[in-house]
Amino acid sequence: MQSHEVLREVFQSTSAKQIASDLGLSLSLIYKWAETPALDAPVGGGNPLDRVDLLMRCTHDERIIRWLCERAGGFFIANPKTQHPHADYLIPATNNVVQEFADLLAVIATSAADNSINAAESKTIRQRWEALKSETESFVAACEEGHFDRVRSNVQTASQSRK
Repeated sequence: MQSHEVLREVFQSTSAKQIASDLGLSLSLIYKWAETPALDAPVGGGNPLDRVDLLMRCTHDERIIRWLCERAGGFFIANPKTQHPHADYLIPATNNVVQEFADLLAVIATSAADNSINAAESKTIRQRWEALKSETESFVAACEEGHFDRVRSNVQTASQSRK
């Protein structure tokens, strides 16, 4: 979905007039953000969503989107890099998820050993949590893409040949 389409949908449920008033901008500018950009429009020069996208692409810094997600009450998990793991990768992939979880639990246990968790320990816990979410997302995406189907079919074929 394009940024102007997102804004067009947002303006159906939120008053563009109220947005203009809250932001101290003209109503016409707010509506312009929801228009399809001209082919010769400058990249990132349009609506605020396009500008944030351009800022992220030119800085290559995920802290921008992480900050926005936190402000919205959520968190950001990057999509896994496109890879097509071989079905034989199922066991190592599963082990990676389990290892990330174990690492997180170890950090939590170490941090909580003194019955308190300080800011530095909280930051370490967050980093391990983010690593676990990323590893798990990679595994789930590979499953959804069917990269581990061959393992299931090989197991079924082997069990049928034993009968």
